[in-house]
Amino acid sequence: MTMPPQFLTKQGYKKLGDELEHLRTVKRKEIAERLREAAEASLGEFVEDPEFEAAKNEQSFVEGKIRELELLLANAQVITKKRKKTGIVEIGSTVVIKEGRMKPEEYMIVGAAEANPQEGKISHESPLGSALIEKKEGDKIEVSAPSGSFSVKIVEVK
Repeated sequence: MTMPPQFLTKQGYKKLGDELEHLRTVKRKEIAERLREAAEASLGEFVEDPEFEAAKNEQSFVEGKIRELELLLANAQVITKKRKKTGIVEIGSTVVIKEGRMKPEEYMIVGAAEANPQEGKISHESPLGSALIEKKEGDKIEVSAPSGSFSVKIVEVK
């Protein structure tokens, strides 16, 4: 199964890589230990042992997360900063926008796997992110969001 490329910043790639390494080394060992302890405690009678079931479920979840991260990182396209300031919004751009009389807000356009609006990182696939892509400083754009449409002006593209 091939995935479309996943856009990540260098920091996002490293963070996901660190999470993958933690799952592979630390979490796998912790779960193996829980399974061993549950097996010893139940004396081989696994019928309806809640601790053993919980450990098996966690093992399944962690293995799934490991596969998901491996696939994501294998298809990752790391966003590199361009030296030339074009004024056009693209993945990796930091954009200052203003909605009406509200104070300006700053967002970095990132891939979906790294999006975190509380940290000022929005996905290029989100309503706002996709509306901003390929626009330029000074443009006023209409954003169609699930909560309704709104207009923003692009103040600056960094």
